[in-house]
Amino acid sequence: MLTPRSIERAGPTGEDVRAYPPSYYAATAPMAFAGTALDQDVQADACIIGGGYTGLGAALRLAEAGRSVVLLDSGPVGWGASGRNGGQVHLGWNKDQHWLARHLGSDGAREMWAMARHARDHLDRLIAHDPDGCDFRAGLIHADHKPGLVAQTHAEVRFLQEAYGHGALTPLGRDDIRALVGSQAYHGGSLDMAGGHLHPLKLALAMARAARAAGAVIHPHSRCTGIAPDGPPGTAQAWRVTTPGGTVRAGQVLVATGGYATGLVPEVDAHVLPINNFIATTAPLGPERAAALIAGGQAVSDSRFVVYYFRITPDHRLLFGGGERYSWRLPADIAAFVRPHMLRVFPQLADVAIDHAWGGTLSITPHRLPHAAQIAPGLWSLSGFSGLGVVLAPWLGGEIGAAMAGLPSPALDLVRHLPTPRFPGGTLLRWPTMAAAMTFFALRDRL
Repeated sequence: MLTPRSIERAGPTGEDVRAYPPSYYAATAPMAFAGTALDQDVQADACIIGGGYTGLGAALRLAEAGRSVVLLDSGPVGWGASGRNGGQVHLGWNKDQHWLARHLGSDGAREMWAMARHARDHLDRLIAHDPDGCDFRAGLIHADHKPGLVAQTHAEVRFLQEAYGHGALTPLGRDDIRALVGSQAYHGGSLDMAGGHLHPLKLALAMARAARAAGAVIHPHSRCTGIAPDGPPGTAQAWRVTTPGGTVRAGQVLVATGGYATGLVPEVDAHVLPINNFIATTAPLGPERAAALIAGGQAVSDSRFVVYYFRITPDHRLLFGGGERYSWRLPADIAAFVRPHMLRVFPQLADVAIDHAWGGTLSITPHRLPHAAQIAPGLWSLSGFSGLGVVLAPWLGGEIGAAMAGLPSPALDLVRHLPTPRFPGGTLLRWPTMAAAMTFFALRDRL
């Protein structure tokens, strides 16, 4: 349980939160969203800590329900993982429907599939708030990097087609995938036309504009320094959220800071681990050379435990994500860190310059499913999307916003009852323990 003592937020990677990182997204998104830091004490029905997809989704839902809501973020809107991720649009969860059926029963697994569908449809509605449609393009290829994985992928495709009516999903054989992806690294896989890719920072900015238009008050550059109960014991519970410039008193508080929340809500730390992931974009390749890499312009993610994911941008660059670290320290040269991974898939790009390279911190859970919790009456946490936040976080953020507004949310109830194990080693040893495990799986990827 939290005490009246403020919980200090640990600084994450030492990055400058006054401006966006030097990403391709920051260079290509119109920065039309402006706001000022909190500079006074205010009161609201709800306070959201974190200006990414989860927090913005909650703020939008609360405002649409007629609640007063104040959103705080330590940097600009979308400064964290929401504004710098791979932009991949996945339908579903990090666990397949067989796993979900074993743990939730057949009906529970079908509810989870329906929720994933709702989340995907919700994303389409959010994309419509951006004049460029967030640069969305349909098509997501799952690429198997080992021949022995292809039969398993094709069996899963047949199962989803037959049991769940997923007609947008098709299997890819060796010749199929090599016609689509200009690499000898893959042996088959699948193509999901319900998936795709988009510009993640444009999505975050579009959500912020929608939330503000609905009545939410958004304060960037307002780092949360503590959360404490407010009011005499025995009275109706309220919370006081402090920042360097002022405080917010609210009956409902959501901590939605993803991988940047270590220390803010200690009760969550054992279940959620921040990890760093890295992306680079090449210099423009031109239409022909870009099409030789990915013929149909789809996004690609592969079967490695430490996933490679990549796509072509609207201006014909390769955007490539690969490599992870399990500490706060970022590589001194991110471009040099990502390049060897990129060349393992596309050795023909050895002569191509990298124009942008950046890292970001996301949150994962041991089972790679979101962790939703009510820590105390009126105090909520939602994080741990484990790489699938583009689709799931805006929608589940909205569902937790509904619960904060006192509205029914059966979807959130189901997610809250998913068993979220703790990382081994406790809060002190979880990083070295996880790093050792991930090193093992990364080595296994190469075998």
